[in-house]
Amino acid sequence: MRAHPAGPRFGEILAPAGAPAAPVDAEAMHALAPGVWPSTAVRQGGEALTQRAVTIAGVDLRDLAEEYGTPLYVLDEADFRQRAAAFRDAYDDPEAPADVFYAGKAFLSTAVARWVDEEGLGLDVCTGGELLTALQAGFPPGRIAFHGNNKSVAELELALEHGVGRYVVDSFEEIVRLAALAAERGVVAQVLVRVTVGVEAHTHEFIATAHEDQKFGFSLAGGQAEEAVRRILKLPSLHLLGLHSHIGSQIFDTAAFEVSAHRLVELAGRVRDEHGVEVAELDLGGGMGIAYGDDDDPMTAKEMAELLRGIVRRECTALGLRLPRIAVEPGRAIVGPSTVTVYEVGTVKPVDLGHGHTRHYVSVDGGMSDNIRTALYDAEYTVRLVSRVSEAAPVLSRVVGKHCESGDIVVRDCWLPGDLAPGDLLAVAATGAYCRAMASNYNHTPRPPVVAVRDGASRVLLRRETPDDLLALDAGLG
Repeated sequence: MRAHPAGPRFGEILAPAGAPAAPVDAEAMHALAPGVWPSTAVRQGGEALTQRAVTIAGVDLRDLAEEYGTPLYVLDEADFRQRAAAFRDAYDDPEAPADVFYAGKAFLSTAVARWVDEEGLGLDVCTGGELLTALQAGFPPGRIAFHGNNKSVAELELALEHGVGRYVVDSFEEIVRLAALAAERGVVAQVLVRVTVGVEAHTHEFIATAHEDQKFGFSLAGGQAEEAVRRILKLPSLHLLGLHSHIGSQIFDTAAFEVSAHRLVELAGRVRDEHGVEVAELDLGGGMGIAYGDDDDPMTAKEMAELLRGIVRRECTALGLRLPRIAVEPGRAIVGPSTVTVYEVGTVKPVDLGHGHTRHYVSVDGGMSDNIRTALYDAEYTVRLVSRVSEAAPVLSRVVGKHCESGDIVVRDCWLPGDLAPGDLLAVAATGAYCRAMASNYNHTPRPPVVAVRDGASRVLLRRETPDDLLALDAGLG
């Protein structure tokens, strides 16, 4: 796993030594590494190298940019479905039953919800808006899991009205709230207790979600998780389905999952000893990492599934517990690599860094409004010139947006052709997760569309916002 980059010191800014190694030739500079780019992404076109552009699912990105404009999210439907099916098949073991819930917070639309349903996965939602999207898509409510640390009465009422299958409870207040609402309707809500197991995955601080000092879950160390179980078992309108933990994101190995599973199973053992109840399900959450760059080497869904099953089986055997049903919640691992963001270059500004070094600031027509992750998490991305192939020497570059923020950076350090010019198209890989989902209208910028491609054709999943959309919210115009 590539270590999380520390902030650069002044001397490092002046020297390209801290940046990615420059590609040795034009072929390397334009290569599309498998695993980072959608599975159908290729360069094709004329016989001459310089004529080759990138296609995804047989559709030329230049044609998509011309038809739909830029910035533009391009989602490879076949790639998404293949990754969803890989998770489904990896956990399809009759000897160790398991469920896979697609984490809709990564990216959700009605079309995506239908794909998830058709590929046989459950769906994880964490707000009323995500739940409404799933319901509008006709997703079976019984296969929906409802997360969230502050579910409102209105959201819980909506979920109960439609028969949502499970609730991951996150506070004592929610236990009371959900129990009362379920009792009013004469139904029994299936719940999992979200447990803060004290494991901090090796990710950015803001996306590690299982150490004690954070907003999610019931503390294991403080005894709140066991008390939550006691309260649920006393309420006839709630049924304790299982225990849940989510330890972070961009996880490349099972070491943290092993500790988390060990502590969840130990808790399950104490529940059995105190209440005579065997927990039926352990939900180990999501967080499986993907490749954002050539150096990232995530495990496959099958490898991860085999290791997780082995960990749970071993821990349960040690305590004499019946093997519970396992659940996992991949989101990024399914949609992340399936999508690229296409930008048009507007300005290229060489900046003298001193000591004989220059950085080219490449400004594109999007930025932090369509990808906040670089500014928020110091995320790293891979970028390529996709409208042509250049044989110019690579130059140290930084891809930046058009917003009025110095931190408006899309790709912090990269090597791009020295002849990059206005009108060229760049594509940033692996932007399917949390880019459109976290997009904003900062600087009154309309959010880009999401276009799905498959078998040589394209269709809009989410249309581009317009200035009229933005002004429609301005009550002062009335």
